[in-house]
Amino acid sequence: MTRLIFDEDCRACPRLAEFLDVVGEKFPDYHCKPVPPFGDAATRFLIVGLAPGMHGANRTGRPFTGDHAGILLYQTLHKFGFATHNESLAADDDLQLINCRITNAVKCLPPDNKPIGAEINSCNGFLGNELRALPEPSVVLALGGIAHRAIIKALALRQVDYKFAHSAVHDLGGIRLLDSYHCSRYNTNTRRLTTEMFERVFAQAREMLDK
Repeated sequence: MTRLIFDEDCRACPRLAEFLDVVGEKFPDYHCKPVPPFGDAATRFLIVGLAPGMHGANRTGRPFTGDHAGILLYQTLHKFGFATHNESLAADDDLQLINCRITNAVKCLPPDNKPIGAEINSCNGFLGNELRALPEPSVVLALGGIAHRAIIKALALRQVDYKFAHSAVHDLGGIRLLDSYHCSRYNTNTRRLTTEMFERVFAQAREMLDK
């Protein structure tokens, strides 16, 4: 049996489903549905973000597309050979990811960009199926602590054994988990995450994948 990594008709979280309905009425041209993973289905490199942004992925239907966080992400993906272009403009542009896929811990837009624990848990089965479908060995990049913890939970591992820290690497068996601060506007504006820091994480990922 094929295990689902995404369901475009999912309405399992009442708060998120109702919020998407409200946003869809206000912005009828927006995607306003669960946002699917984007990229290479057979990749050994999976990037896990938090959730779609209101005017980014929730508008365009592609992860990290149309919002500030995606600017640095796609520039860095292109620089390290994981993308054909250095920006993602729309779900129907000609951008392709190369040996890379992007997904989110929560597939639907949450109010204030903050999913609650029950919503993260509800979506965790999709993430677990996606992680278990990766070929071995693989590298998974967690963008932020929530994504990191969602990955650990999805693999039924103990949180206490795998603490989030920027540029930390964790051996999860056939998966090596690499952590980074999220490339959000807040983190980049405050310089908690600089371009150089983010690029060093991708250099780590490239080195691990090329071994």
